[in-house]
Amino acid sequence: MQLTTWLQPVLGRPFRRAGHRTALVAAGLPLHLAAVPLWLWLLGTMAALVPALTPLPVLFTLVVTPLLTVGQRRRYRALVGKDLPRPAAPGPGRNWKSAVRRLTTRALWRQVCYHAVAGPLFAVLDLAVLAVWAVALVAASLYVWIWALPPQWRVTDVGYTTQAAYITAGGLALLFLGPRLTGALVQLETRAAEVLLGPSRAEKLARRVADLAESRAGVLDAADAERRRIERDLHDGVQQRLVSLAVNLGLARSTLGDRPEDARKVIDEAHREAKEAIAELNNLVRGLHPAVLEDRGLDAALSGVAARLPIPVRVAVDLPQRPSPTVEAVAYFVVSEALTNVVKHAQATRADVTVDRIGETLLVVVADDGAGGADLAAAGGTGLVGLAKRVASVDGTFSCRSPAGGPTIITVELPCAP
Repeated sequence: MQLTTWLQPVLGRPFRRAGHRTALVAAGLPLHLAAVPLWLWLLGTMAALVPALTPLPVLFTLVVTPLLTVGQRRRYRALVGKDLPRPAAPGPGRNWKSAVRRLTTRALWRQVCYHAVAGPLFAVLDLAVLAVWAVALVAASLYVWIWALPPQWRVTDVGYTTQAAYITAGGLALLFLGPRLTGALVQLETRAAEVLLGPSRAEKLARRVADLAESRAGVLDAADAERRRIERDLHDGVQQRLVSLAVNLGLARSTLGDRPEDARKVIDEAHREAKEAIAELNNLVRGLHPAVLEDRGLDAALSGVAARLPIPVRVAVDLPQRPSPTVEAVAYFVVSEALTNVVKHAQATRADVTVDRIGETLLVVVADDGAGGADLAAAGGTGLVGLAKRVASVDGTFSCRSPAGGPTIITVELPCAP
């Protein structure tokens, strides 16, 4: 019993997927042989020295190549459940320019190479593997064929026993070799199909980059939506409770004047701390996602930032239409952080903020008349590195020109294509 349990996986493993793989090889044989008549046609026209007919087999090959590719894809999908990746489409259109564009794509000529060059070679290998299976099955079942013969033949030709034993042993050996040969051929054909019928390495990288860009944009949008949700919860919940607390403490301070001095001091201290907590919460809410940015856009939000600064700031926003919420939030935080740096480090007396939309690009410029000397490469603590990373998160560009003595000009370009 234990020997049977041990031999079953050893003997059955090679044949477990041999049926589907052999069916795949058999189904691929007519598709691989389809290019042989076209080769014979081309060689016949060239041997007959008929130049006018020579382009016909080539054009016919280009016409049937997409059909053969569809057949190959269906073969892999139906028999082994594998979907071959498709190359990039050349684009829609039915005029002569689109036809020329299709005929000059590398994907089409890779398919032609597969069907016209690799296909006949695979057809030879398919025939060889199928022949191995046929010989193996016939040889391994030789005794069945012998016992189907008349008894007189078995009596008169008794020498068949030794020969049949050798042939049967050879058939069994081929029978165990067949799955391995079939598996190796299927792997070779699959690899060639993926390389020649699928997208090129450059197309795969382009798709990968596009997928990563899309997933990153989704993450950024989700993070921005989460910031807006937190801002609403703080504004509508915690902030309102603190305001109510501050109001109650103010009423208590004004109405409980006959209380002991210690009690009045406690109430005054609590009222002051409540107001400070409200101010800090306001700053936190504006740092997350200011409500004015979502409700009224960049112009109002940046004007509010400028109004809170101790130096005069001129804000000029010219946007015919609002950009996406993610790009709008990046522009707001870049300007807000840049103006904060101006106040803290630049020793400036004034600043200018300009926001324009030029085509599909949002151009943001922040300039000041400070001492200059801001260096992005050595921006330890100035926040320029963080600004550059925030801009890069949406595929924007960030530049800072700040010679010693000033002025400092920060230029940001953000893509805002629909």
